[in-house]
Amino acid sequence: MIKIMIYHASAFRPTSRNSKRSPIGRALLIFATALIPALSSGAKESDSQSTHTSPPPEQEAAVRLQIFLDRAQFAPGKIDGRYGDFTLRALDLYREANALAAPSSGNALVDSKENKSVATPIVTDLDLSSVGPLYIDYTVSEADLVSVGKLPDAVEAQSKLKSMPYRSVGEAIAEKFHTDLKFLEQLNPGSIGSLKAGDPLKVPNVEPFDLAAVKDLILPKKNDDDPAADSTKKSDGKAADSNNPKEEDSQAARSVKVDTKTSMLSLYENDRLIAAYPVTIGANQNESPIGTWKITGVAKMPDFRHDEAVLKRGERSSDFHVLPPGPNNPVGVIWIQLNKKGIGLHGTSSPDTIGRSESHGCIRLANWDIIRLAAQVKAGVAVDIH
Repeated sequence: MIKIMIYHASAFRPTSRNSKRSPIGRALLIFATALIPALSSGAKESDSQSTHTSPPPEQEAAVRLQIFLDRAQFAPGKIDGRYGDFTLRALDLYREANALAAPSSGNALVDSKENKSVATPIVTDLDLSSVGPLYIDYTVSEADLVSVGKLPDAVEAQSKLKSMPYRSVGEAIAEKFHTDLKFLEQLNPGSIGSLKAGDPLKVPNVEPFDLAAVKDLILPKKNDDDPAADSTKKSDGKAADSNNPKEEDSQAARSVKVDTKTSMLSLYENDRLIAAYPVTIGANQNESPIGTWKITGVAKMPDFRHDEAVLKRGERSSDFHVLPPGPNNPVGVIWIQLNKKGIGLHGTSSPDTIGRSESHGCIRLANWDIIRLAAQVKAGVAVDIH
């Protein structure tokens, strides 16, 4: 171990006016004078690497709107500070639910990521001050690290795992706070790639998605006669008791509508819109089934039966692999089965692809949205796909 001691220049001062510094003293003084700026420069560089940053004002305005909508359960998709399609659709649905007339359009704004012009929405009718601070301080915990591990790309190798974990701490934190990794990196430059327990972060001020709490979520019973075709894990019993009037009233009060044109799922209570979430739907040979269906059961932390024949042609084969539960399971952390074989509402391992890709016939939501939906629906609730 090398120890460097820096002395004040007075340590080399002559003992009398006529005395002179020794050659060693002069050399040490020159060395120390040169070393101090270098050490100071190193400290500043370290500080700059850990400094949190804020997006420009126009982007922060979008973040504020997205957080407002997310808290109201009119989800805008991932928090990224952009007036994307899902943010604008969620805003329209929020206004519809609250009988608010939309103000006139705002100024044109070029979305650099999509390279297209979008309208900056006028939001004077919304109390965006209720959001409070846009960002909060968060400290990475040991619990965050528990859900992170190695995840091979090959399906066969994945089937041999005990769980399907996050690939990095950054991925886990991004999902926890309903954002994507790039935006999290923008808020915390230079720190996302090497996160460890105890590290401080700046994150969007949303209600965190708690992966550990999924197992404690109270879910409706599932009908054993109609198992989830793509899930090998069964939930705990039969459908809700049809002889219970209160249960029947609760089921009748809620309904779900999936708009395949806008890729938005809307939740209603007594025909009143109460929540909305962006979704991915099926297309081409795997189109989501148009019609009115019913929820028959819900499973948390499901397995997934990966069968290429099912994914490509909708037919089961003997060549398949069962993938274990976890946040990176292809159907995410929740499976909501419909009374249509092999079709359900479920989470995803790739929240960035919501609305930007095609499913294999099912309705796919981000994990943080499917968990909120699952807490509000029961077996018997109608799901209209149109």
